[in-house]
Amino acid sequence: MLDKSPDALADLYTVDAVHEFPFSSPGFPSGFEGREAVRAGYRSAWGASPVQVEEVRRIAAYETADPGVLVAEHVVVGRLPAEATTFTVPGLLILHVRDGLITRVRDYMDGLGVARARR
Repeated sequence: MLDKSPDALADLYTVDAVHEFPFSSPGFPSGFEGREAVRAGYRSAWGASPVQVEEVRRIAAYETADPGVLVAEHVVVGRLPAEATTFTVPGLLILHVRDGLITRVRDYMDGLGVARARR
């Protein structure tokens, strides 16, 4: 995310992984099915976005009864170079992992916070 590398991100997923955005923003997909869709989707989104992510702050990580499931709270700190403004956007991820690779993500980010920052 810091480097906007869709290849590095997609390589963390299984071939048949699912990445969901339950609180999707207008014009943004509700998810990606499969590693190559993750790669293509993030290539498109990050390529079109002027946002530069400066930091991803880990707030908390929570273990669950299932050792293959982790819940992670984070805050993304970014900037819009053209406007010289910075912003923070909170998020929460529910990650399902098998054999060291992501099989499913439910990605709850503050899409309205991103939209407000881009105005």
